Amino acid sequence: MLTIKIITPDETLFEGQAETVFLPGTKGRFQILDNHAPLVSNLAKGEIKLTSSGEDKTFDISGGVVEVLKNQVVVLV
Repeated sequence: MLTIKIITPDETLFEGQAETVFLPGTKGRFQILDNHAPLVSNLAKGEIKLTSSGEDKTFDISGGVVEVLKNQVVVLV
C-alpha cells in the first residue's frame, strides 16, 4: 500500500493510502505501484489518478514534482 500526499502551496489536496497512482510525466504518463523504485520526476500539465479503497480519485494539475521513496509518494503541485 502506498502513502500519498498531494500538496499545493495553499493546501493539501489528498493525504492517505492508495493501491496505485498514475502521474503525467513530462515524457508521458507513468504509474506508481507498491514497492516502486526510488524516483524523483518532473510532472507536466495533466491529471493525477489514484485508486484508494477501490475508488478512483482524480486531480487536474498544471505541473509539479513527485518523489517516491519507501512506498511514500509526495507530489508537489
